[in-house]
Amino acid sequence: MKLSKEEYLRYSRHMNLPGFGVASQEKLKAAKVLVVGAGGLGAPLLQYLTAAGVGTLGIVDFDVVDVSNLQRQVLFSTEDLGKSKCATAILKLKAQNPHIRFAEHNLKLDSSNALEIIKNYDVVADGTDNFQTRYLVNDACVLTGKPNVYASIFQYEGQVSVFNYKDGDGETGPNYRDLFPTPPSPGMVPSCAEGGVLGVLPGIIGSLQASEVIKVILGSGDTLSGKLFIFDALEFTTRKLNVRKDPGNPLTGDNPTIKKLIDYDEFCGIKPATIKAVTVEEMKEWMNNNTEFQLIDVREPYEYEIDNMGGELIPVKAIAENVSKISKHKKVVIHCKTGGRSQRAIELLQDEFGFDNLYNLIGGIEEWNRLQGSR
Repeated sequence: MKLSKEEYLRYSRHMNLPGFGVASQEKLKAAKVLVVGAGGLGAPLLQYLTAAGVGTLGIVDFDVVDVSNLQRQVLFSTEDLGKSKCATAILKLKAQNPHIRFAEHNLKLDSSNALEIIKNYDVVADGTDNFQTRYLVNDACVLTGKPNVYASIFQYEGQVSVFNYKDGDGETGPNYRDLFPTPPSPGMVPSCAEGGVLGVLPGIIGSLQASEVIKVILGSGDTLSGKLFIFDALEFTTRKLNVRKDPGNPLTGDNPTIKKLIDYDEFCGIKPATIKAVTVEEMKEWMNNNTEFQLIDVREPYEYEIDNMGGELIPVKAIAENVSKISKHKKVVIHCKTGGRSQRAIELLQDEFGFDNLYNLIGGIEEWNRLQGSR
């Protein structure tokens, strides 16, 4: 795909690189890359792929910009709060480089749409933050024959690898299931909201992920296929582990059993919600009618200090040790920021301690604040 005069000027520092030249830049322009997740990893990844001249970028994300994102998702600003991440990212990236084509997938990637979307791209870059989607992306990439450039972050540590990559000899490397045959038990690995993440870490890891995407497109250098790169920002250490193919891999092993996309919630042990819920409007009515209930906040203490509804603070990680503080004789409303942590807390209390009087506040304190602000 030929470059315009303006593109020659824009990418001149690339074309001055030994072994790069015009042909490599034209490969980037012809490439189609799907970025799954426009959050902490997706923000720097998208910015650098846009700047590098990757011709077509698809973005999958159904979330909106939240104030807690701004500590690390540097593509967004305060004026973007409440807006679609997907649409907002595209608007900003178009201003960064008008020569790039963008495809907006403002939806949740799942088993019903993943194959249809992924088949239209040359490379997939997975920057998601949950195990269901990671296995989904991996399996869809294997089934469609696409390389999967993977990255993840947690607290002070980041990981990068390249899965399902076919090298110059036609040999396909390991995939995510070779490294992680089974997912961890639900709740074993805290989310960023629960465990936290150093703000600069996704910038570092997302940039490394972008570098691997470019190498995969160009077929140059030594990619991380068959290797897992681990970076610890706190200790400033790096490790590179070998990843080998697993003969028992249900996708690509000796006796494959997975030949189509599966139910990834079920595979990862995520149970269908069997808990009672209450809307903020209904809880407001309970208050107005003097209905007796206990309100419990399962966020972290610092979140409670920023803003609270007057409920009793019991962080989700301390729920099991504080069961005696929770009533079994009246309604109990449990809330967090948006409803995810409170749902997990209720599932634990119901499964392990036999509670049947718990209600999850739909939308959490964010929805409550919206209700109060609308009055």
